Amino acid sequence: MAPRDVLWSDITGIYEAILAHPFLSGLADGTLPRESFRHYVVQDAHYLRGYAKALAVCAAKAPTEDATVMFAQHAAGAIAAERDLHASLLDELGTLDDPVAPATQAYLSYLLATAHGGSYADAVGAVLPCYWIYARVGETLLETGSPDPLYARWIAMYGGDDYQGVVDAVLAETDRAAGTLSEPDLARMRRHFTTTSRYEWMFWDGAYRQETWPV
Repeated sequence: MAPRDVLWSDITGIYEAILAHPFLSGLADGTLPRESFRHYVVQDAHYLRGYAKALAVCAAKAPTEDATVMFAQHAAGAIAAERDLHASLLDELGTLDDPVAPATQAYLSYLLATAHGGSYADAVGAVLPCYWIYARVGETLLETGSPDPLYARWIAMYGGDDYQGVVDAVLAETDRAAGTLSEPDLARMRRHFTTTSRYEWMFWDGAYRQETWPV
């Protein structure tokens, strides 16, 4: 079994819970409240800024030039995506300057702590769910699309071949990085992958509930 298959086998229940979440079913059938989607877009912009930094750490720790180039390009792409997100959705959703929400803060704190404090494999395991789960979700939702043009645009962005090609390259690097790990090191990578997969569910759930700080 390839390392990627081991990692995915750990989160099948989490992924099923993500697909079943009313945020995603609401995207597909067009019933998701606009304010929930707006909350998601705002938090995604905050997230992408931090995610870019985690990818830059992956680039710095990568043992090969190819992996360094790949993660550095993806870090720059995450910043560009955050700017494009604002530019393309601002007219439809209004001002996108709300503060960082609890789930976003927790996810980013864990992600950056793992990237900086862990090994290269730890960092790759932590950043991988954002790549892979989005590709799987996009692929699934692309089969039905959405009657809402705005939501259909979002689905097309993550369900297309271009994005899948990016994810395939990261999965190949994941297999390479994990292929020589000891059992304890692989177990640690798996824990990071599972934890940030759980944060993916929490991120969508927080958006659906339009989560704010309780105090």
